[in-house]
Amino acid sequence: MSESAVQFATECRVHIGLTVSSVDRSAAFYQTLFNAEPTKTRPGYARFEVTEPALNLSVIQTQQANEPGNSTSHFGIQVKSTAAVADIRTRLESAGLATQVEDSVNCCHAVQDKVWVVDPDGHRWEVFVVLDDAPTSNGISNIPCCPRRRPVMLHSWR
Repeated sequence: MSESAVQFATECRVHIGLTVSSVDRSAAFYQTLFNAEPTKTRPGYARFEVTEPALNLSVIQTQQANEPGNSTSHFGIQVKSTAAVADIRTRLESAGLATQVEDSVNCCHAVQDKVWVVDPDGHRWEVFVVLDDAPTSNGISNIPCCPRRRPVMLHSWR
């Protein structure tokens, strides 16, 4: 079992990835909102790790136009170990949900193990552990992090 390279006070915390037109403008806004400096900045990327509320927020600059109110790249739950990722994957798959697993992937300027799932409305969720820092991101898709591949849902939501 691998432990998280990132320490945080709770057992897990919410992660939200927002696509934005300007990281500089968005980082200034979230710096004011959270009264905190970004914990990581890279060209086209900034991350805020906030204690209250327990949140990991990434802002990811993109050239794609976002419709008003539709700037979400993805949502996530950050956990503290690969075992926690595996446990949640088992729970999702046992419920009949399709998952996409990524081990040791370089995403959002960090090496991560993760599992992806899609909710009934197409919102992408990841459960992940950060294993190490990475100075760059591998650019899996045209958004610098987070693949555009969407797992097929096997479960019928009502």
